[in-house]
Amino acid sequence: MVSGTNDENKVGDGAASGGQRAYIGSFTSAGGWGVSAATVEPDSGALTIKYSTDLVENPSYLAIHEHGVLYAVSETPEGYAAAFSLTDPDRPTPLGVPALSGGDDPTHISLTPRHALLAHYTSGSVSALPFMKDPEGHDQWCGLARPTDVQQHEGAGADPERQEGPHAHAVLVDPSGRWVLAVDLGADAVFSYAWDEERGTLRPHHTTRLAPGSGPRSLAFHPGGQWAYVTAELDSTVTVCRWDAETGTLTPGATISVLPAVDGDDQPRNYPSELVIAPDGRHAWVANRGHDTIAVLGLDETGERVELKTTVACGGRWPRHLTVSPAGNRLYVANEHSGNVAWFDVDTQTGVPTWAGSVDAPAASCVVLA
Repeated sequence: MVSGTNDENKVGDGAASGGQRAYIGSFTSAGGWGVSAATVEPDSGALTIKYSTDLVENPSYLAIHEHGVLYAVSETPEGYAAAFSLTDPDRPTPLGVPALSGGDDPTHISLTPRHALLAHYTSGSVSALPFMKDPEGHDQWCGLARPTDVQQHEGAGADPERQEGPHAHAVLVDPSGRWVLAVDLGADAVFSYAWDEERGTLRPHHTTRLAPGSGPRSLAFHPGGQWAYVTAELDSTVTVCRWDAETGTLTPGATISVLPAVDGDDQPRNYPSELVIAPDGRHAWVANRGHDTIAVLGLDETGERVELKTTVACGGRWPRHLTVSPAGNRLYVANEHSGNVAWFDVDTQTGVPTWAGSVDAPAASCVVLA
């Protein structure tokens, strides 16, 4: 699970204690550094990596809780999740013992007030892991406990190579905190669960079927809370869905392509990954792996109408993840195959990002801001 030695690397001279930080996850099995901490230059948005640790194998997805802890999944056959203290923001420090996640190859982690939710690609399951308090009685959090619930998905899709069975790829709580939605690439479905925050349990509630062979991968909610957007990996689309928090029902609506129209067969095979939405809800961006671009989507005032405005080069190859700054004026992209994290200045009026720089990050899979 975790090697007996902690092969940690200090890079650079260290950073001042204040200011924004970025944390990067990468595939250690492909030469990545594991979990890296970087400073963010306030004026330019430039990243400088200061520290990295490969204590966790293949930390492909990260999330930061408001209680000041960084959580990472280990995308490995016997999956687990680990926690890091950010008391020193430049040197994430392990908290407690990594916890088995309850499934194989976890690809996504999201956080509720008291739990971590994980999606497992290979086993096609989702789980809930509670946060633990300091065993010495201090009022602080210190890692993860074993799962309080594991839900196994069922189903298959039209693609015999990618959809022979369920492949949960993302899981998150809805804005009301009452429901958990799990996106399954293999089953062409989004599964909704009634969520019990106190007990950490998931009760199956509703299944939303999407286009056969589409391969849904990720989901994001509009700031208004009434609309959600599902990115499909196998057909390069985004489906706009109405979300009803009273009934816990997701209803698919219009679907748009995240690729520009081309003549003939010149379009490369493409596998969209992450979708993020601007804080003001006016724009969204999708990472296109294969096309190696960022799709810029325009949203209307309600969030119901979506259009593809343009695509821009991602600043590398195979953009696996992206995140937007709290002000909505910068975008960061983790380019897995080119081994870098690129940053872009965003025109907040048009939503169009302009490349501003990049930093080396071998096998980068995720970038988050704190």
